[in-house]
Amino acid sequence: MDCVHNTLNQALEDWSMMQKTDGDEGADWAETFELHFYEFIDDFKKWYESLPEKPQTVEKLEEMSEVKEIQDKLPGPLQLNFTMEMEEIVDGLSTTRYDD
Repeated sequence: MDCVHNTLNQALEDWSMMQKTDGDEGADWAETFELHFYEFIDDFKKWYESLPEKPQTVEKLEEMSEVKEIQDKLPGPLQLNFTMEMEEIVDGLSTTRYDD
């Protein structure tokens, strides 16, 4: 879970910088944020897959203290993104990203 928190914290730092900038600089921070956000999601997925007993619904996953801690750190606009990513993880779907 340490890896998850590290990549989450990096994405949150990028989010903060993105909110403070605009124009080309803002676009650069947006790209950096997106990269780190999906690294966080990848680390979260690895953590989920390592659980001996995986929650079978997003609701059960959200009840876990580790997930609550992450949700408490996420700004409001990112809550929906995180929930959607959790749904895909629980459902066993994988997202193809073309800009990797």
